[in-house]
Amino acid sequence: MIENSLLNMKVITFGEVMLRLAAPDYSRFCQCSRLNANFGGGEVNVAVSLANYGVPVEFVTRLPKNDIADWCIAEIRKNNVGTGSILRGGDRIGIYYLETGAVARASKVVYDRAHSAIAEIRPGMIDWKEVFKDAGWFHWTGITPAISQGAADVCLEAVKAASEAGVTVSTDLNYRKNLWKYGKTASEVMPELTSYCDIILGNEEDAEKVFGIKPEGFDAAHTGGEVDAVHFESVCVQLTKRFPKAKKVIITLRGSINANHNTWGGCLYAGGKLYQSKRYDITHIVDRVGGGDSFMGGLIYGLIAYAPDDLKALEFAVAASCLKHTIYGDFNLASVAEVENLLKGDGSGRVSR
Repeated sequence: MIENSLLNMKVITFGEVMLRLAAPDYSRFCQCSRLNANFGGGEVNVAVSLANYGVPVEFVTRLPKNDIADWCIAEIRKNNVGTGSILRGGDRIGIYYLETGAVARASKVVYDRAHSAIAEIRPGMIDWKEVFKDAGWFHWTGITPAISQGAADVCLEAVKAASEAGVTVSTDLNYRKNLWKYGKTASEVMPELTSYCDIILGNEEDAEKVFGIKPEGFDAAHTGGEVDAVHFESVCVQLTKRFPKAKKVIITLRGSINANHNTWGGCLYAGGKLYQSKRYDITHIVDRVGGGDSFMGGLIYGLIAYAPDDLKALEFAVAASCLKHTIYGDFNLASVAEVENLLKGDGSGRVSR
């Protein structure tokens, strides 16, 4: 568990939370007479993970003044995440529809988030100096600046304010090709934002699509479930050179055998050294949405709790995310004890009583 002195490390996350409407029981949209409703989004998913681990965390967003947004805020509070800095305004909450894939059929996401409250956010609406006054860490993802020019501008306000306040800044590059629709590309917007980051997380696609940095000798479409971390050392080195403020670069390593069976691991580059995690074989995925966010939540916890042991932080992140693949919904509801049990090799799934 985290030492008491480190419980004062308050984390702030900023981004969009959406209503998630999911087709049940592996059904296709066209088969559905009902959809399961809950909430999720990259940055709030990270916040919930951290709250589960005992880290004080605040989620910042903009939501309309209506009953659905009230329901959303109540769900966030229920997971022990602070909501005091959420702005109220705008006309709607974003929605995403999820069709969960099976075996050779891929999962599918359909977004309905145009003109959401946070898409219409503008600089000056958030008092970032006030938000960061007692914070030690700020996390954002590449999803937020992809939403709209206003969201990108506010994200830039946030990373500048966090940097000025001496707050550690982390990002998950999270490239989403279907979101960059307002006239700017990720390669135009992300470099300036990323230059303020101390911690950079990505996967095999993000660095290439956003910065044109490609792993040597790697073909994501034909991994056969085997992803070698060595391929990504060059990516980490290039990202570190391009963004000298970054102390650590982390790559998640997913080998997709099919929609229900993935291999999962990660590597972390710091101080000129590449650390590689244990590799997990996840054979019966319940829900992989939020898997990267659960990794990020575990990583932030690990870097705080196990400092300066980067390998232990990485192993915690990978194990935490492995458990998330067994949990329905966007949020990772695993505890520190459950993650640490898996780290010790207890993956039997035996009844605990």
